[in-house]
Amino acid sequence: MRYLFFPLTLLLCFTLNVPAFAQQPPNVILLIGDGMGVPQVSSAFYFGEGTPHFQRFTKIGLVKTNSVSNKVTDSAAAATAIATGVRSYNRAISVSPDTVAVPTILEQLREEYGYRTGLVSLTSITHATPACFYAHVADRDQHEDIAAHLVGSGVDFFAGGGLDYFRRRSDGRDLYRELAAQGYRLDSLQLSAADPDRKNGYLLAPESLPSKVEGRGDFLPDAARMGLDYLSHQEAPFFFMVEGSYIDWAGHAENDTMLIREVADFDKTLGILLDYVEEHPNTLLIVTADHETGGVSLAKSYHSQVVFGQRKEIPDEVAVSFNSNQHSAELVPIFAKGAGEDHFPGIYQNNEIFTRLLRAVRTEQ
Repeated sequence: MRYLFFPLTLLLCFTLNVPAFAQQPPNVILLIGDGMGVPQVSSAFYFGEGTPHFQRFTKIGLVKTNSVSNKVTDSAAAATAIATGVRSYNRAISVSPDTVAVPTILEQLREEYGYRTGLVSLTSITHATPACFYAHVADRDQHEDIAAHLVGSGVDFFAGGGLDYFRRRSDGRDLYRELAAQGYRLDSLQLSAADPDRKNGYLLAPESLPSKVEGRGDFLPDAARMGLDYLSHQEAPFFFMVEGSYIDWAGHAENDTMLIREVADFDKTLGILLDYVEEHPNTLLIVTADHETGGVSLAKSYHSQVVFGQRKEIPDEVAVSFNSNQHSAELVPIFAKGAGEDHFPGIYQNNEIFTRLLRAVRTEQ
């Protein structure tokens, strides 16, 4: 009878309309360009070398970013919507409008499906965007409280800045030592090779890492590659959030050189993630932004000299222009590639990213 088991199993599966072999839930990679609107993406096509990796996408949409308290969101409210599916007020870190903690996509995937988890940011790992994936506090400036949430979060891999919120705290706690006591392999000096059999944490600056124009080097693509290698080491699926933080800072500074270089660095990192998706088809990559910063446009370039009241146009050249040094209400792009990519085209509110991610995970397994 044992020789009849396999074909009978298949027959039952077809009869009951269930798969004979359940596929593992897909890996999820979420790449967030803080402050990255369509103009910032466009800069990669005009100022970069070669064809930008953005062009490798065919599933593209637009996302509305306003929070429940403001038409112009901040990073905290926007990341809360993406991470939890709940729209909240500006400054909220994964809490509802009445400040009740709301489970994040990272927490749900780990709890329901056993996902391994990773976070990378160029700012402090306690900054608004990364914090929204593991912490729950009423205000984004509660960095010490957010750091304490990371200690209890169980995140498998994290890399960024923010060392002072772990070691030089007002309450005297040494969270760095507490992480080590939990078994983390930690490094505060460099992005050294991860230990595949332990949780790994990298806190490489007291606050934020430098920008590209300040000499950051290849931290973002290197950390993305290292995180992928580490999270892929075991059989379990993984959730990996990577943030390109300084696109936003370039907008606040109205610094066109910084913006161009940060978007180029982001695109380089994107290429690494897209290559991974192509090599590992059971992976979903989502690329989006929390909001746009700077009211950026790409327009004709002019000489600074004005002759007879007219600026002199430079033929066939464009320049980055800023309308303000603040966030804007512009819709931001969303790109999808891999398992479940068809869930993401369209125009929708930012909290639907969470809903569509969960739907993709549940329908692709």
